[in-house]
Amino acid sequence: MTPGTSLLQSPVLATYARQDVTFVSGEGSWLVADTGERYLDLVAGIAVCSLGHCHPAPLAAAHEQLDRLWHTSNLYWTQPMAELAQRLSERFGGAQTFFCNSGAEAVEAGLKYARKATGKPGIVALEGSFHGRTMGALSATGQPAKREPFGPLVPGVSFATLNDVESLVGAARPDTGVIVLEPVQGEGGVNPATPEFVAAARTLADELGALLLFDEVQTGVGRTGSFFCFEQLGVRPDAVSLAKGLANGLPIGALLVSDEAAGAFVPGDHASTFGGNPVACAAACAVLDVLGDELLAGVQEKETLVRKAFPAARGRGLLLAFDVERPASEVVSAAFDRGVLVCTAGERTVRLTPPLTITAEELEQGLGVLKEVVG
Repeated sequence: MTPGTSLLQSPVLATYARQDVTFVSGEGSWLVADTGERYLDLVAGIAVCSLGHCHPAPLAAAHEQLDRLWHTSNLYWTQPMAELAQRLSERFGGAQTFFCNSGAEAVEAGLKYARKATGKPGIVALEGSFHGRTMGALSATGQPAKREPFGPLVPGVSFATLNDVESLVGAARPDTGVIVLEPVQGEGGVNPATPEFVAAARTLADELGALLLFDEVQTGVGRTGSFFCFEQLGVRPDAVSLAKGLANGLPIGALLVSDEAAGAFVPGDHASTFGGNPVACAAACAVLDVLGDELLAGVQEKETLVRKAFPAARGRGLLLAFDVERPASEVVSAAFDRGVLVCTAGERTVRLTPPLTITAEELEQGLGVLKEVVG
């Protein structure tokens, strides 16, 4: 294909409104199109390439594992899977992990686990939430426009209002087996949960005999300035779903169940053919090696730069957003024309999820373009 030729007529199902650009390479905070044009990436694959494109650590780990072993299935153990589970357990403070391939699968596993563990089918979720596109995860997604075309969905889901404790209590039922929430709602507009609300959810789950499931697909793996966002909220959930940044771009998802809540699944209850893939797990181990205190502290420093440029920004760490007075898609397009990639989180909300490794100079360059575009 000639460089710069549109792929808009490609035989790919039209599930995304893609920008008319084809990227062929990337390094750090930059992507290169087939035309040779370079773009400063403040999207990072939607909070996925947290260490930047082609970071040497996960790149080397994946290459080494590719030369050794690609796949065995979960009928057997592999060293990368076992090592990653151990490291995640240590980060959580004691947990057992189910590996899969995506955030939606991790949430789906969490919902199934809670039903098996408690014997209760009810789900309390939040308006504005987003948990994925599989049927269970979609059923717990608090965005009617995403749910309605695919009904009837999984029954027994009630929705509460973020940061409204009275609403949360009112949504609970005797058969509630799980309360699921995002510490920061990502696709729903980048709206943070308050510590008080999260604490109330913990108390309510305990009173109901339900599990508290945190969807940290977007907030986890350092995105908000700590490995888990819940570390900043003073509440430890029973289970956490991870994906996105865990392997810096290779497909992986994980459900972590605390040691205290573990034991409900037995062989045959749940499965994933590709879950725990050795290459993805090797890359994820390398990500965890890089994601130390210094890098996490840098996330908080860069958050300050964004808030200085856009004082009305909301969110945590480098999961941030701000509202604009015209369609956010217009801001995205104008920034794209200037060589900067951003995305939306609502009709008038611009979202920023740059690599955690972006330099201050690169970030300020991108923010400068955004300020000019926003006006």
